[in-house]
Amino acid sequence: MLVNELSKKTGLSIHTIRYYENLGMIKGLTDAKVTSNNYKHYDANTIERLEIIIEAREVGFTLAEIKKILTSWFETTDAKPETLDLFQAKIKEIDDKMRYFKQTKNLLEKVCEKIQKQ
Repeated sequence: MLVNELSKKTGLSIHTIRYYENLGMIKGLTDAKVTSNNYKHYDANTIERLEIIIEAREVGFTLAEIKKILTSWFETTDAKPETLDLFQAKIKEIDDKMRYFKQTKNLLEKVCEKIQKQ
């Protein structure tokens, strides 16, 4: 499929798809027989990779982390420990943020109480 069809299937803009390709997260193939254009074709594997990117971005992974996940998932044979480490680190990061936001919320609630008492 061409990039416009890939865009429709994933909901990502063409610009975003090309950005991910420039980062090496996906790869389109050109037809060596056709020299009149630079159209790239993408397969079903590309959709799967883009879906992983979308989901990983939604839960807070950076692009660098996502690239490691994609590499370990698709290109290495035994990357479970590395992938597990990435996921556990992200869980810890989320837990830390949750603690921080809970503390911030408690502080704001106390300030609101003081303001209401005045």
